[in-house]
Amino acid sequence: MVVEAVIENIDIKGSIFGMLASTVKPECILATNTSSISITKISAYAKGMEERVEQPILPHSQSQGTEDHHGTPSYQVIGTHFMNPVPVMKLVEVIRGLSTSDATHAETMDFVSRLGKTAATSVDRPGFIANRLLMPYINEAIICLQDGVSSKEDIDTIMKLGTNVPLGPLALADLIGLDTCLFIMQVLHRELGD
Repeated sequence: MVVEAVIENIDIKGSIFGMLASTVKPECILATNTSSISITKISAYAKGMEERVEQPILPHSQSQGTEDHHGTPSYQVIGTHFMNPVPVMKLVEVIRGLSTSDATHAETMDFVSRLGKTAATSVDRPGFIANRLLMPYINEAIICLQDGVSSKEDIDTIMKLGTNVPLGPLALADLIGLDTCLFIMQVLHRELGD
């Protein structure tokens, strides 16, 4: 298994997946540590990888076949969204693309378990689960700050102590990185229209 963990940009991730698909052993699972980008779209960059596998693995849904909407086989591509900061956080959100096989999913779940982390599965939808819920929360905190509702310290204190979370939304946005938050919010806006 190879886990890609570069900036939240489909062109950069796609370039890496294109190189990996022609470099790794045919049976290698390609995982992306994306926070919001479609696994199915990323898998389109792994063209030709599955044709090199001697005994292909069936996809998780026979009705979906082994090709995504781009015509690219993708049953060995999966999302592994490691939560930040990775050494501290126990969760890995595992995301199945439209054609991710049961075998790829099972092996990835086992891999995450061997890392001593907890895996939870999401289907391939914008922002998956964690960021689809988290980013509007962070965005609203930024709007509260912009509108002068309160100071950044008080916004974080109110949310930390009022909802029993370890970090307030503004401190969490700083930890994630405002650039990454923006990339994720742009994906959510583009894909969901919110």
